[in-house]
Amino acid sequence: MAFGVFIHRSDSIYDDTPAERYQFPPQYLSRARACIGDWIVYYEPRKVPNTRGYFAVARVERIAPDPSAPGMYLALIEPGSYLDFANLVPFADADGAVIEQGVLNEAGRISGRAQAAVRGLSPSDFNRIVEAGLAESDPLLPRIGFEETASVVREERTPFGFDEVRERVDMLVSRVVRDRVFRRIVLRAYDERCAVTGLKLINGGGRAEVEAAHIRPVEADGPDILSNGLALSGTAHWMFDRGLIGLSDDMRILVSRQANDPDSIRSIINTSGQAIVPTRVGEQPHPQFLQWHREHCFKL
Repeated sequence: MAFGVFIHRSDSIYDDTPAERYQFPPQYLSRARACIGDWIVYYEPRKVPNTRGYFAVARVERIAPDPSAPGMYLALIEPGSYLDFANLVPFADADGAVIEQGVLNEAGRISGRAQAAVRGLSPSDFNRIVEAGLAESDPLLPRIGFEETASVVREERTPFGFDEVRERVDMLVSRVVRDRVFRRIVLRAYDERCAVTGLKLINGGGRAEVEAAHIRPVEADGPDILSNGLALSGTAHWMFDRGLIGLSDDMRILVSRQANDPDSIRSIINTSGQAIVPTRVGEQPHPQFLQWHREHCFKL
């Protein structure tokens, strides 16, 4: 196994789309190639305001020269492998202890290796970061139809070994685990409020009635990234998936002309006519996913 860390800033000057590709200069080529077929963790540096720390995981499918930028390379991400962490993982805890032990020198101090945009990651560091990123102390469960299953996120702590890393990797490709993590990050970003109706309803069991919807579905290679998600009530989710409603790039809610009862649809849309989305731009629906939905789902 050859895990790695890719540094990515939300204000990056590079042509990065974390769920699809990562652009880097030639000095990192050998390190990036070592990660082909394996998993990397995305990290945003501490000097970035409101840094996300270690914020996602993905698997590198292949490395290729960037056809649009001579001398640069692209790490192409395996479709469907990207996953935002349920919890943002800081570089160091309150006591200053770093989670990525591989950046420490023999004296136990942070070395220049921590500045490398692409660097290797030991199996033990990978395991520790992913465990922290996906841990669920109080999971947000669906309102109905959920069966509690054993998850490697909650296993009893055992001495570190190869099998533990393999279990962590198996977890990353589990659709059950990925759906739970995606639901958590979407509902948290939207404050458990439907983006279309504006309603925030909690049932008698204390669970949010809103659902986490993929804009571009998983079946169509839609990634488990927050910018591909919407918090929607059951009815709004059904209409969105069937193309009766959609979103413009400026978040205006669109109603299909093919809907048999457009007035009823408009009656449940919040009075602004705009989708209620997170204030942080990076957490809002990405135009590329909205365009895909309009072209492949929305009924004009």
